[in-house]
Amino acid sequence: MVNPEREIQPFVVNLTGINSNMLKNAPKFYEVAKRIVEITEDCIIVAHNADFDYRILKTEFKRLGFNFKRKTLCTVELSKQLIPDMESYSLGKLTRALGIPVSDRHRANGDAQATVKLFKMLLNKDLEKTIIKNAIKIEKKSNLSTNLKDIIEELPTDTGVYYIHNANGDIIYIGKSRNIKKRITQHFTNKSSKSKKIQALVSAVTYEKTGSELAALLKESEEIKKNKPIFNRALRRTIFTHALYSFKDENGYLNLKIDKANGRELPITTFGTRSSGKHFMFKATQDYNLCQKLTGLYVSSTSCFEYNVKECYGACINEELPEDYNKRVSALIEKHSYENKNMLIIDKGRDLDEKSVYLIENGIFKGMGFFDLNHQINNKEVLQSLITPMENNKDNQHIIQSYIRKNKRIKIIQLKD
Repeated sequence: MVNPEREIQPFVVNLTGINSNMLKNAPKFYEVAKRIVEITEDCIIVAHNADFDYRILKTEFKRLGFNFKRKTLCTVELSKQLIPDMESYSLGKLTRALGIPVSDRHRANGDAQATVKLFKMLLNKDLEKTIIKNAIKIEKKSNLSTNLKDIIEELPTDTGVYYIHNANGDIIYIGKSRNIKKRITQHFTNKSSKSKKIQALVSAVTYEKTGSELAALLKESEEIKKNKPIFNRALRRTIFTHALYSFKDENGYLNLKIDKANGRELPITTFGTRSSGKHFMFKATQDYNLCQKLTGLYVSSTSCFEYNVKECYGACINEELPEDYNKRVSALIEKHSYENKNMLIIDKGRDLDEKSVYLIENGIFKGMGFFDLNHQINNKEVLQSLITPMENNKDNQHIIQSYIRKNKRIKIIQLKD
């Protein structure tokens, strides 16, 4: 039961037997909304007269400011296709005619159990697998033209970079996704002005599987710069706004600060937003037992807050020796900067027996490639034959550093000089 926060209309009381008194202590919709989102995530909603149930859910979520979107299947429509010539397709009469037992009519559990049994029967009758192939719909796909459907049908569900072309073959949009098919479907069903323009001009979609999201991010950035598609946002100078810098204060302590990326100083690492930089700094301060005052997180003319609760060793008031404190700061810098480093980053490949590899030489990103698991990639000649050169620009450096920060399981091999 859910309390609709209004009186129940008499005809609904007569139909269901549910009256307002029965709902006084029932939860309100906003109290169960999160659970509905959780249990329907990545699911198809199957219902008898699905449009009605789905419309109710969408309306209630819209009132909460949430855009609820799920795939649906309607057992009324499917029954008409697979069991034609029935006297009635109401749930009660249809289940009686088919010998499906129903208990607790017009209650969530009773109706749902009956619908499950009906749906199983329909799946068994569907020898051509029409339900699986055609009957699943996202909202009402009726507005999706045939050529867009055909394009979507040919796309993979893999991670990679995709290119949307017009009738002349020109690339009008480039993107990356962990599920190319899903992302293109969103482009073709979205109602935004940009999406509508793309839908009107699209003639074909080509793609390149990358397996790794890091490869997709790097390729997307490079391809957009190279091709300058008309529907990609005008590229900012960089895709990051803030950076982590270090400096030594008058007492000899290494200080860290998150500041706007200025292009003059060499940053330790970069961030898409100030807030992501602050989040990183709070965690790093905790992981390396640093002083909040010397990392710019706590403004004070005396000790920092952490010192007062015995979490800081006192660098803020010169109690800890600078050389001891600076060792920990240097360890953080060493981990998150690849300046002067020679290393390989190993990530997923396009297939199970393949990996992607990214080469950093003397702190410079050289490029990426893919290798078979049987290859000895620490052999320099083999490695050079695998790597496709890419630009060592600030955007690519940001993409790599950000990806390493967020993906703790990524494998890094330090190369010997």
